[in-house]
Amino acid sequence: MMLSRATPLLHQHASNVRLLHACATNLSPPRSPSAKGKLTNHGGKNIVFVDAARTPFLISGTDYQKMMPHDLARFALLGLADKLSLTEAQKSLIDYISFGTVIQEVKTSNVGREASLGAGFPLHIPANTVTMACISSNVAIAQAVGLISSGVYDVCIAGGVEFMSDVPIRHSRSMRALMLKANKAKSTMQLLGLLGQLRPKHFAPELPGIAEFSTGEIMGHSADRLAASFKISREEQDEFAIRSHSNAQKASQAGFLKDVIPVKPPGSKSIITKDNGIRVSTKEQMAKLKPAFIKPHGTITAANASFLTDGASACLITTEEKAKEHGWKPKAYLRDFLFVSQDPKDELLLGPAYVIPKLLARANLTLNDIDVWEIHEAFAGQVLANLKALDSDYFCKNHIKLPGKAGAIDINKLNNWGGSLSIGHPFGATGVRLAAHCANRMIHEDKQLAFIAACAAGGQGVGMIIERHPEGKF
Repeated sequence: MMLSRATPLLHQHASNVRLLHACATNLSPPRSPSAKGKLTNHGGKNIVFVDAARTPFLISGTDYQKMMPHDLARFALLGLADKLSLTEAQKSLIDYISFGTVIQEVKTSNVGREASLGAGFPLHIPANTVTMACISSNVAIAQAVGLISSGVYDVCIAGGVEFMSDVPIRHSRSMRALMLKANKAKSTMQLLGLLGQLRPKHFAPELPGIAEFSTGEIMGHSADRLAASFKISREEQDEFAIRSHSNAQKASQAGFLKDVIPVKPPGSKSIITKDNGIRVSTKEQMAKLKPAFIKPHGTITAANASFLTDGASACLITTEEKAKEHGWKPKAYLRDFLFVSQDPKDELLLGPAYVIPKLLARANLTLNDIDVWEIHEAFAGQVLANLKALDSDYFCKNHIKLPGKAGAIDINKLNNWGGSLSIGHPFGATGVRLAAHCANRMIHEDKQLAFIAACAAGGQGVGMIIERHPEGKF
């Protein structure tokens, strides 16, 4: 049965409430899809997504390259405060800040705290940093929902940042061991003895890991194998990538990407206002590119894969009651979420296929009940493989243990303003960007329910259900 669109869903549920820790908060019982009511969060609280702000997402090594991660995160926080018209004094309304990131800058190990201080938020506001690969800011959102639903706090900021222009590069482990011993040397002779052990091999640097630690396989290789397993052709992937860039270009030119805030990098004379990775190519241009991972027969190329990106995002999350009290106009309700994990070898990027039917079943919804889909685009082949998996009797029966296939997602509801392939994918910041797209698209398209789905390294994934708020403005 279809959910009523005439009014927000009115069904209240306050019994059998269970609060898990931040990554598994919303475990409410199934709800009737025919009920004329709201899908509620724990304890009957309506938790809302008020608004979001993000820096333009830029290809790494471009206009942000002289900055640091906390600089970008600071701009996102300042942009959010500006959107909400928060004065310096009103920043004290924030109870807690959580930021996601993946590749940590060692000088700012708690980038959420450093960004908060840099943005001028009061010293008494706690802030932490979380990580879960590409869904790190989804974890930050989940943490905020958990803290609010449990009554610890009322108003939280969740965000994320990634800065690929300058990643930490370490000395080799053997060199680090010598340096640590040298630091403890008690005499010049001991120090000289350690220096005498130096060999050329000690100077080989260690780059941040780009392969799965558990399998040793690069994600691009996994994506190529996944595309081959589901018989996703190179042409299909290129066409999907072109669609992503075309949608993003149209949305950007039409002014739909309202979460983007202007950034003037320190020392720069220019103000950055747009994502710089959006480039619409032709099929012929795409076809000329060589495989990036499995050569010469792979189908993943630089054009149908997401690119290394710098960027940051932040959003305000609170209760509907507190939003009304402070005069904030929420855009959406944060209704439910679920994190999943599966085999990181053969199912590394299939998080969406696993989480979508599980979360929909818990909410007593179907694929057709969802009006707006935002699925993270790590690779074009990854998105297409997940769509085929959901529409496969064999996969759903044998892997997800469903009685039959989940069904087909209407492509016309999917990533209509572009996705990570075109807008970019700063690992720690994408989750909030997906939430902002859902909230803004529902308002702009006059729809009611949205679903976020994303895969992540380690064979993990997330699903989130968001409902339009009746007072939301685009």
